[in-house]
Amino acid sequence: MQQRQADLSSDVVLVPMRRRHLRSVLRIEGLVYPRPWSASLFTSELALRRTRAYYVAKVGNDVVGYSGLMLGTDDAHVTTIAVDPKWHRRGIGTRLMLNMARVSRERGSRNLTLEVRVANTGAQALYHLFGFAPAGIRKNYYSETNEDALVMWATDIDAPEYEARLEEIETRLEGGAA
Repeated sequence: MQQRQADLSSDVVLVPMRRRHLRSVLRIEGLVYPRPWSASLFTSELALRRTRAYYVAKVGNDVVGYSGLMLGTDDAHVTTIAVDPKWHRRGIGTRLMLNMARVSRERGSRNLTLEVRVANTGAQALYHLFGFAPAGIRKNYYSETNEDALVMWATDIDAPEYEARLEEIETRLEGGAA
């Protein structure tokens, strides 16, 4: 398994999330979030196909991460993103973000937004790579831990310059740099 994890650049496949993935998604959700989403919340999100896009990252038959997106008229909002802690630092989060940015563009979004824990500097670095910049603070947004959320926005994602950014990120991933 170690060899497979070390060389997974071609092994990660992103597919639309389906109900059959929920057991694995909920397992990861419980590992990474103090207050995990419920199966019924994921199920209700999956039913909103016109305004939502959820994907899982798979290596073989194993779900190793997932992400979700809420699509509006001009703005798309990252609702969730998580990677199984055993698979951290292998580019899976980057692949999920790349996919969400591309789906947002394909569905006509001009901007992309999200909230992230103020203390989660690793995630913030990933989001910065995708052009996100801080736009404000939501006090006590994460009520279970009384943590503030940093609101971040990536603007003009419909511009050719943003596509060039995405292509550069994808090239780095293909070259083995997560």
